[in-house]
Amino acid sequence: MAVQSGVEKTLSVQTGGSYLIEIPVRWGDPDALNHVNNTVYFRYMEEARVQCARACNIGAPGSGRDIVLAHVTCDFLRPILWPATVRVDTKLVKVGRSSVEFEVEMSVKGEEGVCARSRNVIVGVDPSTGRPVPWTEAELEGLQRVFAS
Repeated sequence: MAVQSGVEKTLSVQTGGSYLIEIPVRWGDPDALNHVNNTVYFRYMEEARVQCARACNIGAPGSGRDIVLAHVTCDFLRPILWPATVRVDTKLVKVGRSSVEFEVEMSVKGEEGVCARSRNVIVGVDPSTGRPVPWTEAELEGLQRVFAS
């Protein structure tokens, strides 16, 4: 963020873009009914968030910023069975001063329909204080690059 003439100048990040990853369902992910355990859905979302943040250059080791999960919800719509490949599609919904909100849809590669829908909010924090800090211009540019529609 640059300051000019005492006025904060912030890069506006366009929302609506998408970041997609694919994750193979591991043999140990399902329960006794061969349904991926509901807790594993949160692991898939976590992997997507971490890869997305890395692609945006947010919270990288040595960056002076950590990212924390502030909010997550998940609606389970249909089961994921083993074997399969899960597609985790993360859409940018809102960029705040120090937070980012995502909408996530999980589906199975090669199948119709969404298996789960989620909302995730991450916050960028100063690792020494644990307090939220505004996104830098470089981080906002990373979000814009990764989520360009």
